Amino acid sequence: MKTINWKTLITSSFAAALSLSVLNAAPLTAGAEELSVEAESAVLVDFDTGQILHDQSADEPRGIASMTKMLVEYILFEEIEAGKLDWDSEITISEYAHNISQNYALSNVPLRLGDTYTVQELYESLAIYSANGATIALAEEIEGSEHAFVDRMRELVESWGITDYQLYNTTGLNNSFLLGNHYPGSAEDAENIMAARDIAIVSRELIADFPEVLETSSVPTMTFREGTPDAINMMNWNWMLEGLSHARSDVDGLKTGTTSFAGATFTGTAEQDGRRLISVVMGAGDGFTNRGQRFDETSRLLDHGFDGFTRETIVGEEHTLDQEHNLPVRNGLEESVSLVTTESLEFYLPEGADLDHYAYTFVPNEEKLNQDGEIEAPISVGESLGELVVENAEDVDFLSGEQFGAINVAAAESVERAGFFTVFTNWMSDIFGGIRDRF
Repeated sequence: MKTINWKTLITSSFAAALSLSVLNAAPLTAGAEELSVEAESAVLVDFDTGQILHDQSADEPRGIASMTKMLVEYILFEEIEAGKLDWDSEITISEYAHNISQNYALSNVPLRLGDTYTVQELYESLAIYSANGATIALAEEIEGSEHAFVDRMRELVESWGITDYQLYNTTGLNNSFLLGNHYPGSAEDAENIMAARDIAIVSRELIADFPEVLETSSVPTMTFREGTPDAINMMNWNWMLEGLSHARSDVDGLKTGTTSFAGATFTGTAEQDGRRLISVVMGAGDGFTNRGQRFDETSRLLDHGFDGFTRETIVGEEHTLDQEHNLPVRNGLEESVSLVTTESLEFYLPEGADLDHYAYTFVPNEEKLNQDGEIEAPISVGESLGELVVENAEDVDFLSGEQFGAINVAAAESVERAGFFTVFTNWMSDIFGGIRDRF
């Protein structure tokens, strides 16, 4: 005699019934305005939720140039937080960092061989002016060598789930500029490579863990070593900051990058009414003949995110599922338990999207179901019994593979365990029922 898996049957039937009885599904981008960014790749992300609002070849690895330096910033902040460095710590400049800093075809502040500079001075020149020699000096101080620092960068990005990358140096420069100081095994012309989505992950981690980075990335101009013979005016390469050519009042970061290989790249971030967006554009022109293109395209992306989407509630917190969807209870004083959501299901939808098109399915926690699809008593109010999951949400994406549209469903009330006689009767029924099924 064929054995029926009642647990699977009941769970599947219940999920299907709930899905069909709620709403009809439709793509989540219904009503979205089409946007094409003049760049090789681009991505726009809501900072708080990690929801991707625009994806244009965002998973294709490309040159990242000086956006690499966001990883240096993150590790520097880790060192400061751990007490291994402080902002007044002094760093002695090596021959390598000095020689790179003297190349004024690159972005640099002048560093004197053997002189000392504070961590604060070097960090500000990195964050504002993308100074390459200063970046190398910080890396050498933290890990002893740039190569060892690159190893730490690689470990860091992999801890965030980034696996398709190439990292060879701390600056994002082409290896040909590094005076032979190449990462072991890397080519003479190698450059750092990542996808726009992964750069968005890097920037989101940086802002989330060390929001103070925005205090420096938002500085439009500063004088390096003011009042000394080495003084140099540093104008932020992010021209979207206040007083600069493409100024936008809500922008406060984050990092540009330009090489012949990467073209013009830019990770931007802006905040309006307490909501922050992160944008990444890569290959937005060459950065020389069309120097403002990356900022124009970033502004279009930000307008699209702030003006084209609203946060909608699909299922509210403490939403009680219909009585017909109560879960059956085994050995309880009640025959079933009603279900209630413990959080709301919300996401950003394009203007014009119809909420009546969105469906969700209840998925019980199978570990709590017996073979007949029942929950064993006793059951406590608030006990997690499963999830509501949105269906047909292929067009909604999140960074780092974050789960979309799943919210907890719990018992709406407690169900006490039945008395001995009821439990014993059910137990005997199971025994004799099992014997009968064998014949």
